[in-house]
Amino acid sequence: MSVSTHRRAPFANGPADAAGGLDPAASSGYPDHPPRMGFFTDTSVCIGCKACEVACKEWNAVPEDGIELTGMSYDNTGSLGASTWRHVAFVEQITKPGESRWLMSSDVCKHCTEAGCLDVCPTGALMRTEFGTVVVQDDVCNGCGYCVSACPFGVIDRRQSDGGAHKCTLCYDRIGDGLTPACAKACPTESIQFGPLDELRERAQLRLGDLHEAGVADARLYLNDPRDGIGGAGAFFLLLDEPETYGLPPDPVVTTRDLPRMWRHVATAAAALGAAALLSGLGRQS
Repeated sequence: MSVSTHRRAPFANGPADAAGGLDPAASSGYPDHPPRMGFFTDTSVCIGCKACEVACKEWNAVPEDGIELTGMSYDNTGSLGASTWRHVAFVEQITKPGESRWLMSSDVCKHCTEAGCLDVCPTGALMRTEFGTVVVQDDVCNGCGYCVSACPFGVIDRRQSDGGAHKCTLCYDRIGDGLTPACAKACPTESIQFGPLDELRERAQLRLGDLHEAGVADARLYLNDPRDGIGGAGAFFLLLDEPETYGLPPDPVVTTRDLPRMWRHVATAAAALGAAALLSGLGRQS
C-alpha cells in the first residue's frame, strides 16, 4: 500500500529512470552518472537509539542543538533543522489503559526528485549531484531563506550562528568514495538502509509484503512512488501508521509545481494590459 493519492504526469521534463520517473541526475547535466543512491528507512525495526543522530553530527561536524527533553516524549531534538539532519521521532500510542505501542522513525531530508528548494535558490548554492541527491554549498549560500519556505517537509533551515541554510547531504563526501553514509553505517538494526534507489524500492516492496503476510495490515510505503507530488523521493520510508502520525505530510507536492502556469497567467495579463493601454492611446489620438 502506498500512501500518496496524488497521481499525475511528471512536473519536469527529462530523461526517465528505471521506474519510469524523472532521472534527476541526467536532467541536471550528468549524462553518464552512477546509479541514483538513497535511503530506505524501515520504521518497523527502529529502536529509537539515536545512533544515527550522533553519527550524523560527528561525521558532518553539525553543532549541538539542545539536549533538553521536549516534555512530550523521549525526543530531545523535536524536528529536523539546520543543526538536526537526522531526527528520531518517538510516538507513543495508547489505545486504552494497559495497551500501548511505541512508533519510532528516523526522519531525514527526502532528496526529492522534484526539489522546490533547488528550484528557488537564487545563487545556485543548492545543487544536484551525480548521485541524484541535493546538497547545499555553504560557500555559495547567501542565507536568503527562500529554500526554507519552498520545502514541503520543513527539512531545510537557516542556522542562527552563520545565517546559512543547512540540511542532510546524504554524506556526499562519503558516497563519492564508495562509503556508506554515517547514519546508515551506525544503525544497529538496519532500519536505515543505503544503496541504489532501484534496489531499495524492490527491497521495500518485499519487506512490505512480509509485514502484510504477518498481519501488519497498516504497514505502508511513503514517498517511494515516482508518480507522487514530488516525483518520488531519494529517501523513502516504510511506516506502520498514517504519515501524519509521524509528523509527515500525507500527500506532499513540490511547491514550485504551479510556477510555469502562474507566469503564463502573468504574461497573459501583462499583454492584455499593454494592448488595452495601446488601444486607449490610439483612441485619444484619433
